[in-house]
Amino acid sequence: MTGVPLIQLTGLRVEYPGRGGDPVRAVRDVDLEIREGETLGLVGESGCGKSTLGRAILRITEPTAGSIRLLGKEITGLRGTVFRQTRADLQMVFQDPFSSLNPRRRIADSIAEPLLRGRGVSRAEATRAVDDLLDLVGLGRDAGRRHPHEFSGGQRQRIGIARALAPSPRFIVADEPVSALDVSIQAQVVNLLADLTRERGLTMLFISHDLGVVRHIADRIAVMYLGEIIEIADRDTFFAGPAHPYSEALLSAVPTLDRTPGRERIVLAGELPDPAHPPAGCLFHTRCRYAVDRCRTEPPALRHLAPDRTVRCHLPLVPENIPAPSTVTTGGAPR
Repeated sequence: MTGVPLIQLTGLRVEYPGRGGDPVRAVRDVDLEIREGETLGLVGESGCGKSTLGRAILRITEPTAGSIRLLGKEITGLRGTVFRQTRADLQMVFQDPFSSLNPRRRIADSIAEPLLRGRGVSRAEATRAVDDLLDLVGLGRDAGRRHPHEFSGGQRQRIGIARALAPSPRFIVADEPVSALDVSIQAQVVNLLADLTRERGLTMLFISHDLGVVRHIADRIAVMYLGEIIEIADRDTFFAGPAHPYSEALLSAVPTLDRTPGRERIVLAGELPDPAHPPAGCLFHTRCRYAVDRCRTEPPALRHLAPDRTVRCHLPLVPENIPAPSTVTTGGAPR
């Protein structure tokens, strides 16, 4: 990693029209930097806005407001040919690779498409590149003559990775790329992604609800709740002790071999609030076991606890500032 921001988001917002005229704010004014050469893990419950943020960065979903910069260049308003050229640098690995592949097209044609359209290479060059990519992801060149339905889920995800790598992008969003796979296959695909990003110097946003998987691949962790980034820390610091109560609950559900007596499993109360009618004050206070009156009325600012650690909380869980929980529920995992 160079430490140079490849992707910079400023005030990024995504809203959808909701019932009754109230906007649904799926992404709430996110400020975020993703450094060149790093893998940033983005975690949170289903419905918290992770996938929407990833799609907004690539402009698959158009942002409602805010700025997206690629190596300092504003790309939010780019259109036409200029955007298509930039888009080749920004690729996505989808959760369901089958839905992103044309079932009537051969695999080789699907992988070649972003090369032909995004990079303008010749058909012969694209054919050679596809053969190399199929070898690279462990499928072999003969796979190019087959169709998507002839492959298993894990093999189709390898095809999705090859397609994302085809135009030699600088940045990849991997959106829950292993959540639908068996555990043994998950490990193979995650290891493949880790090897490829390291060997090719790629920058990646790895979206997942599984902190165990994220721990294996990410350099830094960002936690999202109800459209907000509420904590960012490097991987080792985060797993040593998260600073936000929501992160604490997520981390408590990660399976471990630690049989230390008293290890607490925290169950979050209630459901994720309706993003069209979010709580006042801190968005998490309705489920937080540490909440005080201030949390119910005053939105917390993003606080810097260290040069590479920020948290959006009035009472961050740092050693000198750990409050007593108002209620403790143990025995299960957060939804």
